[in-house]
Amino acid sequence: MWVRTQVRRWQRREGFDKIDLYTRGTMHSMVWGMVVCVALLSVTRPVRHSDAPAALISFTVLTVIAQGVCSVPLVSRALDSYLGRRAAGGRLTALAAVLSVANAAGLLALGGYTGTETYPELQVALVAVVWPFLTPFVLAVPMWVSGVCIAVVAAGMSGGALLAGGTGAFALTTLVGVGFGGLLISFTVRLSAWTLGIMQKLRDTQDMETRLAVAEERLRFGRDMHDVLGRNLAVIALKSELAVELAQRGKPTAMDQMVEVQRIARASQQEVRDVVRGYREADLRTELLGAQGVLRAAGIECAVHGDAGQLPSPVQSALGWAVREAATNVLRHGDPQRCDIRLEAALDGVRLVVENDGATPGETVAPGGGSGLHGLRERLAAVGGSLEAAPTDDGRFQLTAAVPLPSPRNTAPSPLEKR
Repeated sequence: MWVRTQVRRWQRREGFDKIDLYTRGTMHSMVWGMVVCVALLSVTRPVRHSDAPAALISFTVLTVIAQGVCSVPLVSRALDSYLGRRAAGGRLTALAAVLSVANAAGLLALGGYTGTETYPELQVALVAVVWPFLTPFVLAVPMWVSGVCIAVVAAGMSGGALLAGGTGAFALTTLVGVGFGGLLISFTVRLSAWTLGIMQKLRDTQDMETRLAVAEERLRFGRDMHDVLGRNLAVIALKSELAVELAQRGKPTAMDQMVEVQRIARASQQEVRDVVRGYREADLRTELLGAQGVLRAAGIECAVHGDAGQLPSPVQSALGWAVREAATNVLRHGDPQRCDIRLEAALDGVRLVVENDGATPGETVAPGGGSGLHGLRERLAAVGGSLEAAPTDDGRFQLTAAVPLPSPRNTAPSPLEKR
């Protein structure tokens, strides 16, 4: 039952969490593997049959177990420090170093009682005793510091072997064994931590991309809501004002205006639903007819020149939003009497020009201006287009949206291009 529970927990973990757990588990396993190795080598037959005091044997076994206990939190802190999550514990590292030195001293003392010739396991124990300390230490310090530490530890172990009565060959073998073992553990641990760090950066990058995608979707939704409701709300406001004036005069046509307001409000509700569902795309022909009808309903003469033809869907969508935003601005700004909408073929694409005679200072928009035109610029930029909006010399206001067409080799020419 316990095994099954642990397997289910493992399966519920994400990819990075599995790698993180595996890396930490591997490091702890190496530490405790060396702890068990040193503890067993401290009570082998040569030691038991020597004159070594029981207190010394117990001291050696207890210090190596203490090393393992100390290394459990130290490995986790050192790995977190390497990954930039928190600082490694300085006091805990110092305690681990003291325990490692005490354990090595106990092993060398046991070698002095048994004799290095009759205690060949001593060299293996001296190599293994530094692993519980070096495993977290090499993660908490720069590589050159760990290299210097390994060299010092290897030299100290070699000198201790000589003091314990070992021969020169024994001391040299100890020097090479401890040095090679230290370099091996340093390379293995740092490589594992480096791999985990790369995985963490990849996960953080994916999280950042997800947050950016959510933010971009929020901006898109806000822009769509503005584009959808802007024009319709402006028409509803105008028609409501007209209905109030007609009602005050006792005109029966006020009812017709309110019926039209009701129709536009219901259409707006459906458009909002479409935006929320993410299915809505502006159709250029529909937007041209809609803009013409709305402007004429507001008392503004509107003429549309040109035909959408077989323009690609992305181009039609971008220009459709341009028509909608332009019609909204015509209704909101100034008191125009006439508006002309022209769809023209350009050298490298198609151009939409919306011009009205009711320009006012409030309608002049800078490149970083209102949210409507700013959102429209983003839509046009997505298909490689551009937007210009400014008064003309003759007192009119002109909005021009230019969108390039795909290569003729990939797309059949539109009717605008044939003319």
